[in-house]
Amino acid sequence: MVQVTFAVFAVFLGLFTAVMLAEPRSLWSGAAFFLLMLSLGGLVLIIGLFYGRWAANYSWLVLLLVILAGAAVLLVLAFPLLLFFIFLIEGVKVVKHEGLRLSNLLSLGFALLWFGFLFVWPMVGVWSRGSFGTALYILISFSALYMLALMAMYVLSALLNLIHFRKARRLDYIIVLGAGVLGSTVPPLLAARIERGMSLLAKNPGAMLILSGGQGPGEDLPESDAMAAYAVEHGADPTRILLERESSNTEENLLFSQALMTGPAPRVALVTTAYHVFRALLIAKSQGLRCIGFGSKTKWYFTLNAILREFAGYLRLTRRRHIKVLGAAAGLVLLLYGAMLVW
Repeated sequence: MVQVTFAVFAVFLGLFTAVMLAEPRSLWSGAAFFLLMLSLGGLVLIIGLFYGRWAANYSWLVLLLVILAGAAVLLVLAFPLLLFFIFLIEGVKVVKHEGLRLSNLLSLGFALLWFGFLFVWPMVGVWSRGSFGTALYILISFSALYMLALMAMYVLSALLNLIHFRKARRLDYIIVLGAGVLGSTVPPLLAARIERGMSLLAKNPGAMLILSGGQGPGEDLPESDAMAAYAVEHGADPTRILLERESSNTEENLLFSQALMTGPAPRVALVTTAYHVFRALLIAKSQGLRCIGFGSKTKWYFTLNAILREFAGYLRLTRRRHIKVLGAAAGLVLLLYGAMLVW
């Protein structure tokens, strides 16, 4: 049994390694990591069952295993409520610090929807007894669980794509994605991106720094010009800076920045705020740009709200795929409902 469990773990380890080496910029990286952790947990459990008598000779080891098992059970049981309170508290902070705008209500909205799914929706299932009501309840429940699973895989994949082992070296180009400037002043969020790009530039003597961003409403000059002024003021070499002044969104940031590059298959890194890295990598992948991503930090309370916004952006990018999945599920439920009517 131990050998079989170990073999399963080895298979998922190989799958995860293959995905990360071949193309980590997909939800398969998060899914493969989840399966790897699941198989590792199974392996540890089986080893514990088969070697429990040996462990019983060491009281400290038994105590440690009991504490870890208890903590794991409590975490699993408490996680749904913990998730609700985290998004509720951080959602209130976002509104308090950033103002009452629709884009700042995502964390609060998610907390309320999650509360409803946990405590109100099960009661709806009781009220909706009946063939059609049950079919509709199952379809809506599946859709909600599908979206939650997607979001979990998205977050896992996003975190994995922020981890690099010596890939910060030997870069040819470092693209820093722009964000809004206040007149000509670089705000803290954008400054953090520039500083992250400059730190990578210092580790790659042969690289060029591409500062990408056009001029938007309320801006006195293109974002890239403001970014360049900030970078030079903080010690960057102006001869190693290229400016992309035409873009108005992430797609154009990446597309127009590629036009500034020369040489076959350049080694490229893109820099943006940590929560935005994964979606930017997905867009780069769709444009055929091979690159890795590096994230700059931002305030925690804002990060949760921004992750939900980024996930919504991911859904827009891949909406056809998910519409097909949910459509197939709806077709299957309706087919089963029709079969029930016939019988």
